[in-house]
Amino acid sequence: MRLIIGVIVVFASVFGGYAAMGGHVEVLWQPFEFVIILGAAIGAFVIGNGAPVLKAVPAMFGSLFKGPKYDKAAYVELLGMQFALYKLVQQKGILGIEQHIEDPRNSTLFNAFPTFARNHHAVEFVCDYMRMVTMGANNVHEMEALMDEELETHHQEQERIVSAVQAIADATPALGIVAAVLGVIKTMGAITEPPEVLGHLIGGALVGTFFGVFVAYGFFGPFAQSLRNTFEAEAKYFLSLKVGLLAHIGGQPPVMAIEFARKALMSEVRPTFNEVEAATAALPATA
Repeated sequence: MRLIIGVIVVFASVFGGYAAMGGHVEVLWQPFEFVIILGAAIGAFVIGNGAPVLKAVPAMFGSLFKGPKYDKAAYVELLGMQFALYKLVQQKGILGIEQHIEDPRNSTLFNAFPTFARNHHAVEFVCDYMRMVTMGANNVHEMEALMDEELETHHQEQERIVSAVQAIADATPALGIVAAVLGVIKTMGAITEPPEVLGHLIGGALVGTFFGVFVAYGFFGPFAQSLRNTFEAEAKYFLSLKVGLLAHIGGQPPVMAIEFARKALMSEVRPTFNEVEAATAALPATA
């Protein structure tokens, strides 16, 4: 909804303002200029990016329309999952979670938290580091360094997508000039035509410059920023897991470990201490 509203406002402001000052909107309809600019932009996008980025395009559009996929309820659930996991370790020892981390798909613990269970990367993240703990890894600083490296890699993978969209935003004004120059070349071939014909041709050529700047700063640039904001907000999900895991590995009791994890969240989605306490109190016992 946010994206749609923004697109409508951009179109209404630009074309509505142009029409209001007496401009003829139909003159701006130059489909071949659009083909030159957008076609070249798509081609450049394919040239400049590898298969992983190209495969991520459908998911990228999903992120643009939906925004961050984690709301406050998802974070309450995440903290509840961590509490249940750490509580089980406290009650049954580290080997008590072995069945859950070795077969997470059939884990009664993880499946009690559906949003978390559907997140393959988050489940893998938890299982990998808890498995290391069962194998004897207990140096908090070493584990933190390893987690930071993994999360940085994940960030770089997302940043490739943002950079690809930003590159289109940077390129389309120049591609608009290309389209305008081609329009001028076409106009020069009709130099003997009357002024009204030449005026129409020159106006059509200038639409290329307008359209390149319009889509760059009205859409592609904001799209890149929206993706960056979404990815940064979603990164807090893994940061909360990281902080909670490190607190647990460092010997903090479950209630303190999830308090550490809660503090890592952004204020607009961070549940209160009382909300987390109520949620954890309502959790069923996990075998």
